[in-house]
Amino acid sequence: MKIKALLFDFDGLILDTETTEFRVWQSIYREYGQEMLPETWGQVIGGYGISNFDGAIHLAELVGDGVKAQELDARYRSESDALILQQPVLPGVVDYLNDARRLGLRLAIASSSAHNWVDTHLARLELADRFDVIICRDDVPPGRTKPHPDLFLKALDALNVQADEAIVFEDSPNGVNAARAAGIFVVAIPNPVTTLLNIESPDLSLFSLADMPLQDLLDQR
Repeated sequence: MKIKALLFDFDGLILDTETTEFRVWQSIYREYGQEMLPETWGQVIGGYGISNFDGAIHLAELVGDGVKAQELDARYRSESDALILQQPVLPGVVDYLNDARRLGLRLAIASSSAHNWVDTHLARLELADRFDVIICRDDVPPGRTKPHPDLFLKALDALNVQADEAIVFEDSPNGVNAARAAGIFVVAIPNPVTTLLNIESPDLSLFSLADMPLQDLLDQR
């Protein structure tokens, strides 16, 4: 079956927000004598479909002594957002988008983040007009983000392509599991944080999109 579309995750795949967010939480936790472990934060990387873990609430409960989750969350968000605004597009992404257009492939984002987050950063990175479809958590029922397949299924429907006509690019266990549940060939490209997690059974793994030109991937597929 000929490939007609490429479906991309956003956080950690196009823009490495996840490493920044994890390191900010690590720093805050350590100030209170606690440790944020990769597997703990990994529950929500790439999707909230099976976990309601909240770093601020968790730390407030660990520390007690009047520490307020709301204040912790505000600090985390402020510090991580400032750092993320300095992050560039990850290597290989723009080359893949350019080659996909040259080859006539359709492009989509399927993200467990909200539109106001994804759309804002895509505009900042000057990538907003590169995608035919952008599907975010606002577009599926509550609790149906990754690892559930809903985001990818909705993207396929919007692109009018079948599961075996697409390739998904993901960085997290939740994302890979969602793609597999949707029946789509999935390429895992872990970032520095998700490399520490157990990503099970992707169809292909790469260190970076820059490691394999799109045409070579299509030839293998």
